[in-house]
Amino acid sequence: MTDGLRKGLTSYGDAGFSLFLRKAFIKAMGYSDDALDRPIVGITNTYSDYNPCHGNVPDIIEAAKRGVMLSGAMPFVFPTISIAESFAHPTSMYLRNLMAMDTEEMIRAQPMDAVIVIGGCDKTLPAQIMAAVSADLPSVVIPVGPMVVGHHKGEVLGACTDCRRLWAKYRAGEIDGQEIEAVNGRLAPSVGTCMVMGTASTMACITEALGLSLPMSATIPAPHAERFRLAEASGKVAAAMAAAKGPRPSEILTEASFRNAQVVLQAIGGSTNGLIHLTAIANRTPHRIDLDAFDRIGREVPVLVDLKPSGEHYMEHFHHAGGVPKLMKQLGSLIDLDAKTIAGGTLRDVVAAAEEVPGQDAIRGRDDPIKLEGGLAVLHGNLAPRGAVIKHAAATPKLLQHTGRAVVFESVEDMTLRVDDPDLDVSADDILVLRNAGPKGAPGMPEAGYLPIPKKLARGGVKDMVRISDARMSGTAFGTIVLHITPEAAVGGPLALVRTGDMIRLDVAGRSIDLLVEPAELERRRAALKPPATPDWARRGYAHLFNETILQADEGCDFDFMRRSGK
Repeated sequence: MTDGLRKGLTSYGDAGFSLFLRKAFIKAMGYSDDALDRPIVGITNTYSDYNPCHGNVPDIIEAAKRGVMLSGAMPFVFPTISIAESFAHPTSMYLRNLMAMDTEEMIRAQPMDAVIVIGGCDKTLPAQIMAAVSADLPSVVIPVGPMVVGHHKGEVLGACTDCRRLWAKYRAGEIDGQEIEAVNGRLAPSVGTCMVMGTASTMACITEALGLSLPMSATIPAPHAERFRLAEASGKVAAAMAAAKGPRPSEILTEASFRNAQVVLQAIGGSTNGLIHLTAIANRTPHRIDLDAFDRIGREVPVLVDLKPSGEHYMEHFHHAGGVPKLMKQLGSLIDLDAKTIAGGTLRDVVAAAEEVPGQDAIRGRDDPIKLEGGLAVLHGNLAPRGAVIKHAAATPKLLQHTGRAVVFESVEDMTLRVDDPDLDVSADDILVLRNAGPKGAPGMPEAGYLPIPKKLARGGVKDMVRISDARMSGTAFGTIVLHITPEAAVGGPLALVRTGDMIRLDVAGRSIDLLVEPAELERRRAALKPPATPDWARRGYAHLFNETILQADEGCDFDFMRRSGK
């Protein structure tokens, strides 16, 4: 087997010449023969001036390189796409699969014996993992880590749960423009990902539970020296994996490890996005995420981590309480401790080394949970034949069983134009419905599912309403919000048939979401739908590829040809 610089030679029809030429050009960088004869560890560079979440990546790279070289291997850093949630148009989810393809092909195209992938902001960790799984090269994942908390008028702040809470107060007229500007400068006091249990933190915890990153990697704050020591340790592990030719992701990612990830996702009150991303990762392997099985796990697994938006604390408190290792210890028999990790042992070793922190209250025991059931529930019904999801841990309890009148918005643009119209016919008991905001409809399934409370209701004191869409929402958001209605409206799903005035019944305990309209009437409406056509935005380029091949939420929103079995 070829390795190091001899791996994956450029095709010139003469392998000896290919190696000769490669060495001649790389020596232009000043490398010695000794350096070039060592195992190679590739390190992805996901830094960008547009990505403040990844502001510490240059320092993480230097620490990882140090770890690789201390262990006798040679690091090679290479760039990939960098995606930041609040800077990507129309949404970062639109670009996740492009990043996964970019990273996978660069891992395949360039000589390396192992790879370190670095990600954080929402879609970057799943994209990097999807790539590493498909390339199946020994891989180490380094999350960038969460921000430290902010403060305002004696109150602890966290992006972006408190972004949304305080913006809602501003919309309701409870705080003025001067104060919201002050808050704006205090919500994100350092580089790193959101310091609540949003999608970035959720994916970091899932990655650790899968065994693809070192213990505590999910929770160490981004600016802390410990984050860079972890990066150095990750470099050492990657160097050892490069020399040993393993373990590969295919050896780590088993049915047990995917179940562990689902248990942790439920126990942390994680982001609904985590389910989509985990499904996409699993579909790159022989394993699958079954939505009904995931829901059963949610009925068995309590929420044990007291973090916003489901609880009160922030990621640095979770870290100082013992992080994911301590959580898995508290979960006990719900975790398969024989699952392997990149460090060479099993989760049993990780849990045995979990720190005991007297007096901490961020990680509860199973006898004192935050919520008796896991954070997420899967719903079915005539409105969502292939499923929908609700983060009921962050919802208003009295609204979890609710029947109300639909107020329908045709698109994100329609909602933006009309939701604050004083003449909008809407009451607090109604159900806000947004459609054409799914994978194809938007495109890219934006985080528009957190529909704002109409301003006239917000100013009357309404804090929550039932909201339903085929969109996603940020993991930092809260409220009684049904998401990922599948199939989406843009492909003819039942959401396309809803009209303002229809009654909808939500029953989270019964795991159902139903449109209370006679089947015959629904069939009449279906017959009147226009057949799907290629939209103008999808005529060429990546947009065309996206529109033609994107899968639905229950299949992870990957491209149909990127799954393990191909198209």
